[in-house]
Amino acid sequence: MLVGRARHQAGALSAELRKQGASIIEIPFIEIRKPRSYKPLDSSLRTLHTYDWLILTSVNGVDAMWERMRHLGVSLDGSRGGHQSDGTRLRVAAIGPATKKAIEERGTRVDVVPKEYVAESVVRSLKSKVRGKRVLLVRAKIARDVIPQELRRAGAHVDVVEAYETVVPRTSRTRLQQVMNNPRRRPHVVTFTSSSTVKNFVELLGVRKNSRSRAAQLHGVSAASIGPVTSATLREFGIPVQIAAKEFTILGLVSAIVRAVARQR
Repeated sequence: MLVGRARHQAGALSAELRKQGASIIEIPFIEIRKPRSYKPLDSSLRTLHTYDWLILTSVNGVDAMWERMRHLGVSLDGSRGGHQSDGTRLRVAAIGPATKKAIEERGTRVDVVPKEYVAESVVRSLKSKVRGKRVLLVRAKIARDVIPQELRRAGAHVDVVEAYETVVPRTSRTRLQQVMNNPRRRPHVVTFTSSSTVKNFVELLGVRKNSRSRAAQLHGVSAASIGPVTSATLREFGIPVQIAAKEFTILGLVSAIVRAVARQR
């Protein structure tokens, strides 16, 4: 199986798959980098006391935000003495359990985790709570605009700040093409954990969208998707989704792969 998560994150998925007896190839499809400028993020972190809600949509965002807070010498509690002047505190929403865990490990309580771990579910969980409120969304440079657009429609004042960016890891190109072009080395399953991993995988392959060349490279390979947004992106690029997680988490993805492999036996 081919795991394409960022290098520092591949371990968890690979470890779970190895527990199930899988042989793993790790080739990162994305690389996490610092933003070109920290000014917008720094400005927001210095004025956290003016916000009512903080939304974090990935573990990468949590890592980047807390690293920057350490650099600035601020904290979620310290920035407002724990509470606003009216006695309320900054409330926190996390897109899923991994993000929630990363926040809680830093000593901060998470108030909202949606039932489904996608942007649309975040909106459904918050839209009745944010009218007239100031919301800070910390995320990647390039991301879907569902959350800010819909919360603004619900009456929130939303600031979106970039904490990191994802780029194509050029060093993966040769390795990926060698693996995918060799029928003996080609994996049975390729895992996709975000739309970015899909787009970058296609770019790293170096073939045109929906081309016969790509079809040949993917012959006998099953695409395993972590969730509906990732699945939609795979189909957009003409890649069929043979395996789809029911729960949009790493463990959910592993479970879906295990079930799929069992059915093929």
